[in-house]
Amino acid sequence: MNKYLIFRTDRIGDFLVSAILIKSIKSNDQKSHITIIASKKNYEYIKNFPYVDEVIKLENNFLDKLKLLAKLNKIKFKTIIVHDNKNRSKILTLFLKSDNKIHIEQQKTHIEIIMKVLKKLDFSFDENSLDLFSHKEMESTNYGEFIQLHLDEKWIFEDYIKKFVNIEPNKTQLINFIDNIISYTKKKLIITTGQKTPKILLEILPDLENRKVRLLENLDFLELEKITLKSRLLISCHGAISHVAAANKVKQIDIIDTSYDYFKWTKHFRNYDYLIRDKFDNLSNKILKKL
Repeated sequence: MNKYLIFRTDRIGDFLVSAILIKSIKSNDQKSHITIIASKKNYEYIKNFPYVDEVIKLENNFLDKLKLLAKLNKIKFKTIIVHDNKNRSKILTLFLKSDNKIHIEQQKTHIEIIMKVLKKLDFSFDENSLDLFSHKEMESTNYGEFIQLHLDEKWIFEDYIKKFVNIEPNKTQLINFIDNIISYTKKKLIITTGQKTPKILLEILPDLENRKVRLLENLDFLELEKITLKSRLLISCHGAISHVAAANKVKQIDIIDTSYDYFKWTKHFRNYDYLIRDKFDNLSNKILKKL
Protein backbone atom coordinates (compact mmCIF):
# COMPACT_ATOMS: atom_id res chain seq x y z
CA MET A 1 0.00 0.00 0.00
CA ASN A 2 1.32 3.45 -0.99
CA LYS A 3 0.27 6.06 1.54
CA TYR A 4 -0.36 9.64 0.48
CA LEU A 5 -1.05 12.55 2.82
CA ILE A 6 -2.66 15.71 1.42
CA PHE A 7 -3.27 18.91 3.38
CA ARG A 8 -6.46 20.79 2.45
CA THR A 9 -7.29 22.78 5.57
CA ASP A 10 -9.50 25.45 3.99
CA ARG A 11 -12.89 25.39 2.27
CA ILE A 12 -15.10 23.08 0.20
CA GLY A 13 -14.40 24.83 -3.10
CA ASP A 14 -10.66 24.53 -2.48
CA PHE A 15 -11.04 20.81 -1.78
CA LEU A 16 -12.94 20.29 -5.03
CA VAL A 17 -9.83 21.44 -6.90
CA SER A 18 -7.73 18.99 -4.87
CA ALA A 19 -10.28 16.26 -5.59
CA ILE A 20 -9.14 16.32 -9.22
CA LEU A 21 -5.60 15.57 -8.03
CA ILE A 22 -6.83 12.89 -5.63
CA LYS A 23 -8.83 11.13 -8.33
CA SER A 24 -5.82 11.31 -10.64
CA ILE A 25 -3.59 9.68 -8.03
CA LYS A 26 -6.16 6.93 -7.52
CA SER A 27 -6.34 6.20 -11.25
CA ASN A 28 -2.52 6.07 -11.57
CA ASP A 29 -1.73 4.17 -8.38
CA GLN A 30 -4.09 1.29 -7.67
CA LYS A 31 -2.34 0.65 -4.34
CA SER A 32 -2.78 4.19 -3.07
CA HIS A 33 -4.23 5.00 0.34
CA ILE A 34 -5.07 8.71 0.57
CA THR A 35 -5.46 10.63 3.82
CA ILE A 36 -6.71 14.21 3.78
CA ILE A 37 -5.98 16.68 6.57
CA ALA A 38 -9.13 18.82 6.52
CA SER A 39 -10.53 21.88 8.27
CA LYS A 40 -13.77 22.12 10.21
CA LYS A 41 -15.24 23.84 7.13
CA ASN A 42 -14.73 20.94 4.74
CA TYR A 43 -14.25 17.87 6.99
CA GLU A 44 -17.83 16.52 6.84
CA TYR A 45 -18.05 17.10 3.10
CA ILE A 46 -14.77 15.35 2.27
CA LYS A 47 -15.91 12.22 4.11
CA ASN A 48 -18.43 11.61 1.33
CA PHE A 49 -15.81 11.07 -1.39
CA PRO A 50 -15.16 7.33 -1.98
CA TYR A 51 -11.65 7.87 -3.36
CA VAL A 52 -10.58 9.48 -0.09
CA ASP A 53 -9.61 6.70 2.31
CA GLU A 54 -9.30 8.71 5.53
CA VAL A 55 -10.10 12.24 6.64
CA ILE A 56 -8.57 13.89 9.69
CA LYS A 57 -9.79 17.23 10.99
CA LEU A 58 -7.08 19.69 11.98
CA GLU A 59 -8.21 21.56 15.07
CA ASN A 60 -6.72 25.02 15.40
CA ASN A 61 -5.15 24.66 18.83
CA PHE A 62 -1.68 23.65 19.94
CA LEU A 63 -2.59 20.52 21.91
CA ASP A 64 -4.60 18.97 19.09
CA LYS A 65 -1.82 19.75 16.62
CA LEU A 66 0.61 17.87 18.88
CA LYS A 67 -1.78 14.89 19.04
CA LEU A 68 -2.12 14.91 15.27
CA LEU A 69 1.64 15.10 14.84
CA ALA A 70 2.12 12.15 17.19
CA LYS A 71 -0.40 10.10 15.21
CA LEU A 72 1.02 10.94 11.78
CA ASN A 73 4.61 10.48 12.91
CA LYS A 74 3.98 6.74 13.29
CA ILE A 75 3.33 6.43 9.55
CA LYS A 76 5.78 6.38 6.65
CA PHE A 77 4.16 8.11 3.69
CA LYS A 78 5.11 7.66 0.07
CA THR A 79 4.20 11.29 -0.67
CA ILE A 80 3.03 14.29 1.35
CA ILE A 81 1.40 17.13 -0.58
CA VAL A 82 0.72 20.51 1.01
CA HIS A 83 -2.08 21.62 -1.33
CA ASP A 84 -3.50 24.34 0.92
CA ASN A 85 -0.19 26.25 0.99
CA LYS A 86 -0.73 27.04 4.69
CA ASN A 87 2.26 27.67 6.95
CA ARG A 88 0.79 25.43 9.66
CA SER A 89 0.62 22.56 7.15
CA LYS A 90 4.18 23.18 5.99
CA ILE A 91 5.45 23.17 9.56
CA LEU A 92 3.71 19.89 10.39
CA THR A 93 5.26 18.18 7.37
CA LEU A 94 8.75 19.01 8.64
CA PHE A 95 8.30 16.38 11.37
CA LEU A 96 6.71 13.65 9.24
CA LYS A 97 8.35 10.73 7.44
CA SER A 98 7.91 10.61 3.68
CA ASP A 99 9.81 9.59 0.54
CA ASN A 100 8.58 12.73 -1.20
CA LYS A 101 7.29 16.05 0.12
CA ILE A 102 5.65 18.42 -2.33
CA HIS A 103 4.87 22.02 -1.47
CA ILE A 104 2.68 23.72 -4.05
CA GLU A 105 4.55 26.09 -6.33
CA GLN A 106 2.73 29.15 -7.65
CA GLN A 107 1.30 28.72 -11.14
CA LYS A 108 -1.09 30.77 -13.25
CA THR A 109 -3.98 28.38 -12.64
CA HIS A 110 -4.82 25.64 -10.16
CA ILE A 111 -5.18 23.02 -12.88
CA GLU A 112 -1.58 23.80 -13.86
CA ILE A 113 -0.57 23.18 -10.24
CA ILE A 114 -2.24 19.77 -10.40
CA MET A 115 -0.48 18.97 -13.67
CA LYS A 116 2.87 19.89 -12.16
CA VAL A 117 2.29 17.74 -9.06
CA LEU A 118 1.30 14.79 -11.24
CA LYS A 119 4.43 15.25 -13.31
CA LYS A 120 6.58 15.16 -10.15
CA LEU A 121 4.85 11.90 -9.22
CA ASP A 122 5.44 10.58 -12.74
CA PHE A 123 1.68 10.20 -13.18
CA SER A 124 -0.46 11.00 -16.21
CA PHE A 125 -3.58 13.17 -16.26
CA ASP A 126 -6.88 11.70 -17.42
CA GLU A 127 -9.72 14.05 -18.41
CA ASN A 128 -12.08 11.73 -16.52
CA SER A 129 -10.54 13.06 -13.31
CA LEU A 130 -12.55 16.24 -13.87
CA ASP A 131 -15.77 14.23 -13.47
CA LEU A 132 -15.74 14.32 -9.68
CA PHE A 133 -19.26 12.97 -9.23
CA SER A 134 -19.18 10.05 -11.65
CA HIS A 135 -19.40 7.73 -8.62
CA LYS A 136 -22.80 9.12 -7.66
CA GLU A 137 -26.17 7.89 -8.75
CA MET A 138 -28.00 11.13 -9.45
CA GLU A 139 -31.07 11.13 -7.27
CA SER A 140 -34.40 12.29 -8.61
CA THR A 141 -35.48 15.65 -7.19
CA ASN A 142 -39.16 15.49 -8.25
CA TYR A 143 -38.76 19.03 -9.59
CA GLY A 144 -38.62 18.16 -13.28
CA GLU A 145 -36.39 20.35 -15.44
CA PHE A 146 -35.39 23.49 -13.59
CA ILE A 147 -33.08 26.48 -13.51
CA GLN A 148 -31.22 27.14 -10.27
CA LEU A 149 -30.70 30.69 -9.09
CA HIS A 150 -28.34 30.62 -6.10
CA LEU A 151 -29.04 33.89 -4.33
CA ASP A 152 -26.74 34.07 -1.33
CA GLU A 153 -24.97 36.85 0.59
CA LYS A 154 -22.76 37.61 -2.44
CA TRP A 155 -25.73 39.39 -4.05
CA ILE A 156 -26.32 41.62 -1.01
CA PHE A 157 -24.04 44.65 -0.75
CA GLU A 158 -24.00 44.99 3.05
CA ASP A 159 -23.33 41.28 3.52
CA TYR A 160 -20.39 40.90 1.16
CA ILE A 161 -17.07 42.41 0.10
CA LYS A 162 -17.54 46.17 -0.08
CA LYS A 163 -14.93 46.72 -2.79
CA PHE A 164 -16.93 44.48 -5.13
CA VAL A 165 -19.44 46.10 -7.50
CA ASN A 166 -22.92 46.33 -5.97
CA ILE A 167 -25.29 43.94 -7.77
CA GLU A 168 -28.09 43.95 -5.20
CA PRO A 169 -31.61 44.15 -6.72
CA ASN A 170 -34.66 45.85 -5.27
CA LYS A 171 -37.91 43.89 -4.98
CA THR A 172 -39.35 45.02 -8.32
CA GLN A 173 -36.12 44.26 -10.17
CA LEU A 174 -35.85 40.79 -8.66
CA ILE A 175 -39.46 39.85 -9.37
CA ASN A 176 -39.11 41.02 -12.99
CA PHE A 177 -35.89 39.04 -13.33
CA ILE A 178 -37.56 35.90 -11.99
CA ASP A 179 -40.50 36.35 -14.39
CA ASN A 180 -38.12 36.78 -17.31
CA ILE A 181 -36.10 33.66 -16.47
CA ILE A 182 -39.30 31.59 -16.41
CA SER A 183 -40.58 33.20 -19.60
CA TYR A 184 -37.28 32.82 -21.50
CA THR A 185 -36.54 29.23 -20.49
CA LYS A 186 -40.05 27.73 -20.08
CA LYS A 187 -38.65 25.82 -17.13
CA LYS A 188 -39.27 25.80 -13.41
CA LEU A 189 -37.13 27.98 -11.19
CA ILE A 190 -35.57 26.93 -7.90
CA ILE A 191 -33.94 29.58 -5.75
CA THR A 192 -31.36 28.38 -3.24
CA THR A 193 -29.69 30.44 -0.54
CA GLY A 194 -26.54 30.42 1.57
CA GLN A 195 -26.60 29.88 5.31
CA LYS A 196 -28.52 33.12 5.72
CA THR A 197 -31.57 33.84 3.58
CA PRO A 198 -31.39 37.35 2.08
CA LYS A 199 -34.13 39.54 3.53
CA ILE A 200 -35.39 40.45 0.05
CA LEU A 201 -36.40 36.84 -0.61
CA LEU A 202 -38.51 36.74 2.53
CA GLU A 203 -40.15 40.01 1.49
CA ILE A 204 -41.19 38.64 -1.91
CA LEU A 205 -42.13 35.15 -0.66
CA PRO A 206 -45.86 35.56 -1.57
CA ASP A 207 -44.82 36.56 -5.10
CA LEU A 208 -42.62 33.46 -5.36
CA GLU A 209 -45.45 31.21 -4.21
CA ASN A 210 -47.85 32.78 -6.74
CA ARG A 211 -45.33 31.98 -9.49
CA LYS A 212 -44.73 28.47 -8.13
CA VAL A 213 -41.07 29.29 -7.65
CA ARG A 214 -39.48 26.93 -5.13
CA LEU A 215 -37.35 28.57 -2.42
CA LEU A 216 -34.93 26.18 -0.69
CA GLU A 217 -33.33 27.87 2.28
CA ASN A 218 -30.22 27.12 4.32
CA LEU A 219 -29.46 23.73 2.81
CA ASP A 220 -26.38 21.92 4.02
CA PHE A 221 -23.82 21.65 1.23
CA LEU A 222 -24.62 18.04 0.34
CA GLU A 223 -28.29 18.95 -0.20
CA LEU A 224 -27.29 22.02 -2.19
CA GLU A 225 -24.97 19.84 -4.25
CA LYS A 226 -27.87 17.52 -5.16
CA ILE A 227 -29.85 20.47 -6.51
CA THR A 228 -26.92 21.82 -8.55
CA LEU A 229 -26.07 18.42 -10.03
CA LYS A 230 -29.67 18.09 -11.34
CA SER A 231 -30.14 21.66 -12.58
CA ARG A 232 -30.21 22.56 -16.27
CA LEU A 233 -28.51 25.87 -15.57
CA LEU A 234 -26.87 27.41 -12.52
CA ILE A 235 -26.88 31.20 -12.09
CA SER A 236 -24.69 32.20 -9.16
CA CYS A 237 -21.86 34.33 -7.86
CA HIS A 238 -18.67 32.29 -7.89
CA GLY A 239 -18.35 29.83 -5.02
CA ALA A 240 -18.08 26.15 -4.16
CA ILE A 241 -21.20 25.21 -6.16
CA SER A 242 -19.51 26.68 -9.26
CA HIS A 243 -17.01 23.82 -8.91
CA VAL A 244 -19.84 21.32 -8.45
CA ALA A 245 -21.54 22.48 -11.65
CA ALA A 246 -18.28 22.37 -13.62
CA ALA A 247 -17.46 18.88 -12.35
CA ASN A 248 -20.78 17.58 -13.73
CA LYS A 249 -20.77 19.71 -16.91
CA VAL A 250 -23.84 21.62 -15.74
CA LYS A 251 -24.23 24.82 -17.73
CA GLN A 252 -23.52 27.83 -15.54
CA ILE A 253 -23.43 31.59 -15.64
CA ASP A 254 -20.86 32.63 -13.07
CA ILE A 255 -20.93 36.22 -11.80
CA ILE A 256 -17.47 37.50 -10.91
CA ASP A 257 -15.73 40.73 -9.96
CA THR A 258 -12.78 42.19 -11.84
CA SER A 259 -10.86 42.80 -8.60
CA TYR A 260 -10.12 39.08 -8.23
CA ASP A 261 -8.43 36.62 -10.60
CA TYR A 262 -11.09 33.95 -11.02
CA PHE A 263 -9.39 32.51 -14.11
CA LYS A 264 -6.89 30.64 -11.94
CA TRP A 265 -9.82 28.69 -10.46
CA THR A 266 -11.94 28.21 -13.59
CA LYS A 267 -9.63 27.35 -16.49
CA HIS A 268 -10.63 23.66 -16.27
CA PHE A 269 -14.39 24.36 -15.99
CA ARG A 270 -16.67 22.80 -18.62
CA ASN A 271 -19.92 24.27 -20.01
CA TYR A 272 -18.94 27.52 -18.35
CA ASP A 273 -19.83 31.15 -18.98
CA TYR A 274 -19.32 34.20 -16.82
CA LEU A 275 -20.39 37.83 -16.44
CA ILE A 276 -18.74 40.74 -14.66
CA ARG A 277 -20.58 42.22 -11.69
CA ASP A 278 -22.65 45.25 -12.71
CA LYS A 279 -25.69 47.22 -11.59
CA PHE A 280 -28.57 44.79 -11.37
CA ASP A 281 -30.57 46.05 -14.35
CA ASN A 282 -27.52 45.73 -16.60
CA LEU A 283 -26.48 42.41 -15.12
CA SER A 284 -29.94 40.84 -15.36
CA ASN A 285 -30.25 41.84 -19.03
CA LYS A 286 -26.88 40.26 -19.77
CA ILE A 287 -27.92 37.06 -17.98
CA LEU A 288 -31.16 36.86 -19.95
CA LYS A 289 -29.22 37.16 -23.23
CA LYS A 290 -27.21 34.09 -22.25
CA LEU A 291 -30.21 31.87 -21.41
